Amino acid sequence: MSFASVPDMILEPMVRNALMEDLGSYGDVTTRAVIPADTTYEARINAREDAVVSGMQVAKIAFHLVDAGLKVDTVIADGQPCKKGDTLMTISGLASSILSAERVALNYAGRLTGIATKTATFVAAAKGTDVRITCTRKTTPNMRLVEKLAVLHGGGHNHRYSLSDAILIKDNHIAAAGGVRQVLEATAQHASHMMAVEIEVDTLDQLSEVLDVGGASVVLLDNMDNETLAKAVKMVNGTMKTEASGNVKLDRIASIAATGVDYISSGALTHSARTVDLGLDF
Repeated sequence: MSFASVPDMILEPMVRNALMEDLGSYGDVTTRAVIPADTTYEARINAREDAVVSGMQVAKIAFHLVDAGLKVDTVIADGQPCKKGDTLMTISGLASSILSAERVALNYAGRLTGIATKTATFVAAAKGTDVRITCTRKTTPNMRLVEKLAVLHGGGHNHRYSLSDAILIKDNHIAAAGGVRQVLEATAQHASHMMAVEIEVDTLDQLSEVLDVGGASVVLLDNMDNETLAKAVKMVNGTMKTEASGNVKLDRIASIAATGVDYISSGALTHSARTVDLGLDF
């Protein structure tokens, strides 16, 4: 099965900046002091707990940016499950190069594997339904692309990548513009026909107004209990896609999915994922 990736050249600037941050202005002084320049070694990135793997592509870029001569082989690819003790990647070549790239590679791999693993638990909780689990824009600055890739590796789906992807009318837009009707009528005048329109509602009364005005293709049902979500889905009756968001925790996924919504979005997939323990061993 093929899992999500993007061309290395898109990710390289992000990884290069992280390496520059770590190497500083003078490089890895410890390694340079204690490791003879021609020492070669083989290292392995090993999982120290069960997980769903992500970040192998990024880790490989880190090693190759430090030293293009390193031989890097991915053993367990992004999107695949691993068990405690499994080897995810082998790296062979100059020991100094491996050590200089180690921390950046592991920082990315552990963080992204954590996101993929958390996403997989949410997806598993919705098993047997048609609902899609999606992330949000609540991502680490300058890491959105790889964090959203990690969500895909965990079996989830992506919401918009940026403010320019789609029109998502939130509560503050509605307040500033003067109401639901005003924002939808303004959107109809200015939105490209190629761009999806989603609007957030907090109450069934707001939803009723959205349905009356029209112009949206998706409605975000924000912070509603399950009973209200079920009523909202019935009101929409297939005329729009429905997305449940707000106060979405793992123990609610199955019950939210049972209301019939099309999507469940959760910022927790990215902002609250625990870094998985991965280690690089010589």
